[in-house]
Amino acid sequence: MIRQTARQLLASILVNAIYEMKNYPVVLLNTILAPLSFLTLIWFVSKGTLLIPAIIGGLIMTMFSSGTSLQGDLSHLKNDFKLQDMVVSSPTSASTYVLGIAISELIFSLPPILILSTLFYFFVQVSVLQLVGIIVILIFVFLTSVSLGFALATISSDIVQSFGYTRLLTTLFSTLAPVYYPITYIPLPYRYLAYLSPTTYAAQIAQNLSGTLTSSTVELIIDWAVLISLTAVFLWIGISKSRWREK
Repeated sequence: MIRQTARQLLASILVNAIYEMKNYPVVLLNTILAPLSFLTLIWFVSKGTLLIPAIIGGLIMTMFSSGTSLQGDLSHLKNDFKLQDMVVSSPTSASTYVLGIAISELIFSLPPILILSTLFYFFVQVSVLQLVGIIVILIFVFLTSVSLGFALATISSDIVQSFGYTRLLTTLFSTLAPVYYPITYIPLPYRYLAYLSPTTYAAQIAQNLSGTLTSSTVELIIDWAVLISLTAVFLWIGISKSRWREK
């Protein structure tokens, strides 16, 4: 059973990550440039003062984009190659299928993750406990985006529609949200709109852990509670509301 699951996961990685990285390097280049371009822009505009939150924001954006990219890939495999129909009729479970695609998205995003992690190592001074906290936040962000991606992929009927969903989610949760800079840079009352995005809470906690934002204990407790709750809600949506088998 374990060997069979491992083979299924490996197949997903080969189909969705290695094949694409090998045959379409321009897509990989876009994956690298997307977070780094925002980081560079913030660095120039702030004259280097926002470098640390920009690095952390790049990691958050990369993890979120990795999860939402799953939506486009799953939709492509489902609608164009009818792969999901074959998987449904096989012993492979939905969880194994999605786990394999999710791991492949992380592998595909390894170049920007490694670049940003290197910048993090040289410029962000945190303790081991703070580092663990930031990693946990990134995992929550990835789980949230994967759940959203899977749910939307199962109801999407066309790859173009999937790309529309992906761009919308990325814009709302990674670009407009205060991920690359502290939320205090957004004037009131517009600041309250930022709290509609789960990445806002993730960024606030990470910025506090890195020392670039100071929030009260109560605010941090609320941020953690909202982030965990939203992740649980999105996981529930992804698991219970997505259509794995056609009715």
